[in-house]
Amino acid sequence: MTDREATARAYYEALDGHDYEALADLLASGFVHDRPDQTIEGSDRFVRFMREERPNTETSHPVDAVYRTDDTARGDIAVRGRLLDAGGERIVSFVDVFSFTGDEVAAIRTYTR
Repeated sequence: MTDREATARAYYEALDGHDYEALADLLASGFVHDRPDQTIEGSDRFVRFMREERPNTETSHPVDAVYRTDDTARGDIAVRGRLLDAGGERIVSFVDVFSFTGDEVAAIRTYTR
């Protein structure tokens, strides 16, 4: 497992575990989350959204696969997974494309189905 894959997995663990301090530690200050329903800019704003505003906080994000690009300088990775409700029912399938600045997550672009 690469360091960036470990960072991506830690991102979902922080979300699922409601560990917003750990989540904040993973994100670059200029973090941007571009998702189908909205774009959230800034790590503080994103963490606040996840802690206080997301529609369903009792979810889990099982990761099914992690894909790495051949461009090692850029280092983007894509994560395929599922968003499950508290009962384990699938809400949506997703692919998140992570971009990095150094060791921090600079951006995530989410695709859902």
